[in-house]
Amino acid sequence: MKIPRLLDGRLKFRHLLLVDALSRQGSVVSAAAELHVTQPSATRSLHELEDILGVPLYERGPRGVTPTVFGEAFTEHARAVLAQLAQAGRHVVELADADRGTVIVGTHLAGSNVLLPRAIAEIKKERPYLTVVVREASPEALLLDLEAGRIDFVVGRLTVPSDERIVRRKLYDESVELVVRSGHPLAGRAAVDLADLADYPWILPGAETALRREIEEFFARRAMPLPLNRVETTSFLTVRQLLLETDVVAALSSLIVQDDVRLVRLAVPLDPISHSVGLTLSAARALGPSAQALIRSLEKIAGHMAPDTATSAPRAEDPGAPGRGARSG
Repeated sequence: MKIPRLLDGRLKFRHLLLVDALSRQGSVVSAAAELHVTQPSATRSLHELEDILGVPLYERGPRGVTPTVFGEAFTEHARAVLAQLAQAGRHVVELADADRGTVIVGTHLAGSNVLLPRAIAEIKKERPYLTVVVREASPEALLLDLEAGRIDFVVGRLTVPSDERIVRRKLYDESVELVVRSGHPLAGRAAVDLADLADYPWILPGAETALRREIEEFFARRAMPLPLNRVETTSFLTVRQLLLETDVVAALSSLIVQDDVRLVRLAVPLDPISHSVGLTLSAARALGPSAQALIRSLEKIAGHMAPDTATSAPRAEDPGAPGRGARSG
């Protein structure tokens, strides 16, 4: 099998953008809509790319397309190229104007309510013209965005160790609590049995999250089913509003209720459910000055939040950052 000549001028950046969109969207129609091209144009570009590579990249089916082993491999490389180009463009802009720049950070429930807002407020004191773009999504979606360079790094819960592609750097540890509004019928009780909560509505993390699996195991160890009356979400705004307006029970990180007197913890220990909050970064991509500055701010704030558990991880400006040796979670 001949090695494809990808530098002979036939491969275009639109081909890379297309495989990234196709692998995420799972259909030519959706990928074409995302890229603002027609479906025939997207189909034609896919045929061109498969002709260049000499292998089928997707299996066509009635419900869309599924990447072949070739498609999965090429998508990974395409995202790496796109990420490097996005980083290069922002790096040049920052070098031209050191006081400005843009950092794009992804986040999910853990870390989004206290750590990230405080770190942004801190860095804005030093660099008021720095643009910080925050994108909230599920951990899985954020990893895809990180791989493709659409975000610089992720702030949130760490569930697996670093690997050859992704570096996880712990900032602090926190526990998980059962939380209700201060006017909840069970608020203020010295002890609450899990069975007492069976008749109340619950908010649970999405089924794709590690915290959800841990909660399911917690109930299973007590031979109890998951609450039937429940909402599943990782949106902090949705969680907080439901907590404030209803008698719902939610499993949340302890810091989420730390500064809100309207929310209280129930005396139901969820041991051993706890987690590390930290940074998820690309092992293959160097961070620009703006991203490094925000990471320094995050490390500073995390040190104040949990001085006994915050790690002495290498600073973002250290040579080789983010580095392959940092492992956490």
